[in-house]
Amino acid sequence: MTQTYDLILRGGTVVLPWGMEATEVGVRAGRIAAIGDLRLATAAEVIDCTGLHVLPGLIDSHVHLREPGDPAVETIETGTRAAVLGGITTVFDMPNTNPSITNREKLDWKRDFVAGRAWTDIGFYVGAAKSNIAELAALEAEPNVCGVKVFAGSSTGDLLVEDDASLEAVMRSGRRRISYHSEDEYRLQARKGAYTTGMPHRMHAEWRDVECAFLGTRRLMAIARKTGRPAHILHVSTAEELAYLKDYRDVCTVEVLLNHLTQTDEAYDRLGGYAVMNPPIRDARHMAAAWEAVANGTVDSIGSDHAPHSRASKEKPWPECGAGLTGVQTLVPVMLDHVSAGRLSLPRLVDLLNAGPARVFGLVGKGRLAAGYDADFTLVDMKKTRSIEESWIASPCGWTPFAGHRCTGWPVMTIIRGQAVMREDAVLGAPIGTPARFAP
Repeated sequence: MTQTYDLILRGGTVVLPWGMEATEVGVRAGRIAAIGDLRLATAAEVIDCTGLHVLPGLIDSHVHLREPGDPAVETIETGTRAAVLGGITTVFDMPNTNPSITNREKLDWKRDFVAGRAWTDIGFYVGAAKSNIAELAALEAEPNVCGVKVFAGSSTGDLLVEDDASLEAVMRSGRRRISYHSEDEYRLQARKGAYTTGMPHRMHAEWRDVECAFLGTRRLMAIARKTGRPAHILHVSTAEELAYLKDYRDVCTVEVLLNHLTQTDEAYDRLGGYAVMNPPIRDARHMAAAWEAVANGTVDSIGSDHAPHSRASKEKPWPECGAGLTGVQTLVPVMLDHVSAGRLSLPRLVDLLNAGPARVFGLVGKGRLAAGYDADFTLVDMKKTRSIEESWIASPCGWTPFAGHRCTGWPVMTIIRGQAVMREDAVLGAPIGTPARFAP
């Protein structure tokens, strides 16, 4: 009996959990139904993947889509449109919006709001505040929540949780892995007075120095060990932290950002405010340590920390300029360029941008290109060379710190649950993104 599928991906090199194979993938009802020789099978649609690599749908587990907020900077619709243009099929959205996502009412609003607006599937962080610690255990168990986000330093409004007693109380409210922005708020504030408006942008990395990040991480690890609560340290930016965290694998997973793998402090002189982010871009020693941590397995996931600001905000004098860089649309092209340069393999990229986030956050139905999983795919042409141009950027703010970066390797198609949503720079159809599911 002839097997029939909704979609067959034919002729490509498929990146499977156990290696790369020249094989075919059959999709039925939005899920992967078969992997193997499907030459005798039929399908409503066949995509010729000759010359392409078929990856499981890539995940950006660290984005700020800014909604509710300022639609002139970013929205869920434009940010997820940018994501699919860049080969991303799922994003996890941070809670520091205006207002913040810190209670059930706001979470319910956001879950309902994404319908018909999100181009990708989307998971939601819940923000920890000193005022909602008692509710965090219930909030993290809500459907579609990837976890709790704690700003242990470097936050505004109600989301700052900087003291050890409050951090311990957060860790004792619930059981799922907590994601942390780890900078020591006390050191930040103590050093702030030494810097004045209009100083060079590279002072950003001096103010928010290595010890600021490392001290924050040491404090968090001590409390995580004390409470037994799993931690995920976001955007680890220093050689010191990466060496230290190898001894905390029982309680900690590690994220590194694309920027800390790609840019060094020369960017401040070249880009000015468009290089300012928290934690900061640092010197070449720390970038080399980040690549070593990718190679030895310390790093579990790579994110973009997509955090757009208006041009007017970025062009203010330091330190008044907005801290945060766009990145969801450029994450995959620049990472593919790193693969082409020999800095990591394509299977390791898939581990960091698919299997890793799924494992860290307990994502259900995604994280493997395997039978029964969602039919999410990122099709890439590893021979295609192209420069990143700001005219390509979908976010309304309209800029990227990677403008002019020439990439070898490029995402040419994005498929979500068996439906092509981007093909050769064309976004197709209407938004079909749904809230992501997580293990309880």
